[in-house]
Amino acid sequence: MSRVKEKKPIDRSRVWRESRALIWAHRKSLTLGMALMVVNRLAGLVLPASSGFLIDEVVGNNRIDMLAPLALAVGLATVFQAATSFGLSQIVSIAAQRAIADMRRKVHAHVLRLPISYFDRTKSGILISRIMTDAEGIRNLVGTGLVQLTGGLFTALIALGVLFYLNAALTLATILILGAFAATMSFAFSRLRPVFRQRGELNAQVTGRLGEGLGGIRVVKTYVSERRESRIFSRGVYRLLRNIATTITGTSAVTAFSTLCVGAVGVVIILVGGRAILDGSMTLGDLVMYIFFVGLMAAPLVQMANIGTQITEAFAGLDRIREILDLAGEDEGESARETVSSVHGEVEFQGVTFGYEAEVPVLRDVDLVAPAGTTTALVGPSGAGKSTLIGLVMAFHHPQEGKVLVDGRDLRDLKLAEYRRHLGVVLQENFLFDGTIRENIGFASPGATQDEIEEAARVANCHEFIERFDDGYDTVVGERGVKLSGGQRQRVAIARAILADPRILILDEATSSLDSESEALIQEGLRRLRRGRTTFVIAHRLSTIRSADQILVIEDGRIVERGPHEALLVQDGLYRRLYERQYGIASDTYVNPGEELAPVSDVVEPA
Repeated sequence: MSRVKEKKPIDRSRVWRESRALIWAHRKSLTLGMALMVVNRLAGLVLPASSGFLIDEVVGNNRIDMLAPLALAVGLATVFQAATSFGLSQIVSIAAQRAIADMRRKVHAHVLRLPISYFDRTKSGILISRIMTDAEGIRNLVGTGLVQLTGGLFTALIALGVLFYLNAALTLATILILGAFAATMSFAFSRLRPVFRQRGELNAQVTGRLGEGLGGIRVVKTYVSERRESRIFSRGVYRLLRNIATTITGTSAVTAFSTLCVGAVGVVIILVGGRAILDGSMTLGDLVMYIFFVGLMAAPLVQMANIGTQITEAFAGLDRIREILDLAGEDEGESARETVSSVHGEVEFQGVTFGYEAEVPVLRDVDLVAPAGTTTALVGPSGAGKSTLIGLVMAFHHPQEGKVLVDGRDLRDLKLAEYRRHLGVVLQENFLFDGTIRENIGFASPGATQDEIEEAARVANCHEFIERFDDGYDTVVGERGVKLSGGQRQRVAIARAILADPRILILDEATSSLDSESEALIQEGLRRLRRGRTTFVIAHRLSTIRSADQILVIEDGRIVERGPHEALLVQDGLYRRLYERQYGIASDTYVNPGEELAPVSDVVEPA
């Protein structure tokens, strides 16, 4: 697990801009929340304000007749305070959760629009953290956090006015102490903010590694790597622990300092307030009320310290979310591109050069034409560029040089979503969702009927094994289809492609997980599926591509040979060597060029 990289400083102006936009979007609930907060805080002032009257008038002057009205006023104020607190949490907290849900949907929708290259270099755990964890912090901006922060400031200002009225000299001394507290909070927040930002990154890394380890648990157990995985995960957890410990230390220091400030205020009150009572400038009731209002001013400041930390964390989360939202989606400028109402299926590469890193090309000056309705097979050593070429056909990437044309139109100029609706894909990694077999086959065509799903399953030769399950097509396949065998997953994926009824079909090792018997059964279905469609096939089993209209032999990113199976066999080239190596055929088995070839059915694949 790599250490967290140094990030560029947070763009504070951008974060404030984002925060203002978020607050404005939820202004109605926040305005109502602020109104309830004002009523709540005013009601909360009744009890401390009545203390001076109780001591000096009711008790000091023996006004028993005023005792019941005073108690009634305090009781009613308490009822108002409780009711507004409940309403505040219902209105503002629910609005905050709605804002979180909206933000998660927004980020998730944007992430799905990002190009494949982004997913190739970003761990899924990091993306999950961005979508789920970082969005959680905004509740402190549009929820009770901001309202409580404003409420604390409101209460503190009212309390400050009352304190100046009761004793200005004592209040000035109190303000000096609380001013030192405010300066300390400001300094602490400036130090804590980057630490909170780093916590999100660490949490994303730990979550990503955890997901990888659990997803690859069979590999971990096969290679007895439990202890190594545990050590890697533990290192990440302890880095996260140190980060959390730092934030706890920071917030605890602020809290401890606030306690010192409160104690200092108490000492000043005893000295100055006690002298004021003795010289007659304050009554006992005034002093008691003064103490209450000092608490009303100091308590919100302490609360504001905690809320300020939470809002700081929310800012950091917003900044990380904005990094995602600022990334250009692959459909950027989609409205200006050509519509794709139909696809005939001719695919052409014109001088295509492409590399995942610009200085390291994977494909070099590739030219090819795949006429509509034909099958083009791609063969060559691992890493030669076959899957990369397929990725260009699917518009997952665009070439650095040259063009990829479909029906004579550059893929860059076509609306991606419309174009991809004409694609059907069976990839080497057969990804199935954790749902039923019916849902997985119907994924490419959500409105398909049960009859259509079953017909696709029959063509893919999986209807029979599906029917043997107790729940049939309602059988849950588990995460990534773990409850099915490799061959069963492969056939379900093929059925999914069949149901999509594509004009361009991609088969990337589509029969790699099938045994010889299953492969033989499914080849006829695939031949029917390919009929009338432009098909690209990647296969290491050369027996599966004999019927291809053209075979492209790729080596080191270049097409070094092309032609049908029989023509390539009589050439002394890479295809012939691959065929000989795969089937253990000696070179002298082949007849001279121009003579009739031995039937390929006479060549037996080794067991």
